[in-house]
Amino acid sequence: MTIVLWLSAPVLLVALATALVVGFLQALFQMHDATISFIPKLVATMVAVGFCLPWLLERLVEYSQILITHIPQTITGG
Repeated sequence: MTIVLWLSAPVLLVALATALVVGFLQALFQMHDATISFIPKLVATMVAVGFCLPWLLERLVEYSQILITHIPQTITGG
């Protein structure tokens, strides 16, 4: 569960920051359309995933290696 939180945090924080900025701009200019905020959040999230992808893959590989090396200990109960 902790791994999921650590891996999703950067992308979710970028999406949150983008949503706050777009929401502020919509309130500032009094534009009340939900579809306007969708595209900037989608683009920002994709950029964040692209930027963080090497780090995300490295963490997933490390986690998978630890998980696979502990399979015998889990089976034997040790």
